[in-house]
Amino acid sequence: MTSNAREAPTGAQTTRRPFATGWTYFAAVLMIFSGILAIFQGIAAIAKDDLIVVTRDYAYQLNTTGWGWIHLVLGVLILLAGVALFSGAVWARTVGVVVVGLGLIANFLWLPYYPFWALVLIAIDIFVIWALCAGTTRKTDVA
Repeated sequence: MTSNAREAPTGAQTTRRPFATGWTYFAAVLMIFSGILAIFQGIAAIAKDDLIVVTRDYAYQLNTTGWGWIHLVLGVLILLAGVALFSGAVWARTVGVVVVGLGLIANFLWLPYYPFWALVLIAIDIFVIWALCAGTTRKTDVA
């Protein structure tokens, strides 16, 4: 029996997990859509400051134009990272986790402005981070 450097050690076999790969692609699609929505959210906050209701005495105060620019930039980054995920590169997964994590923090700080929308995006961001951190292969013992 010839040995190949890419083969798994004796007694273990590397198998693809289509479930994790499918979730990764689904996370990429979610990132693309959430990036587009964040871009629209940022444009709305920049264009019309009076559109967003601002609460007083919140711990993290920033004018809505500032929040709009933050969401616009993060939306573009999330969109580009989502598109890059279709290449299957590890760097795209890493960048995806980082930018979605930043988006999660931004949506947490966005809670006083749009609470329901922010909570929905936080839940989506948590799911995307899980899907990107799930491995695509695993080792199984062969008898």
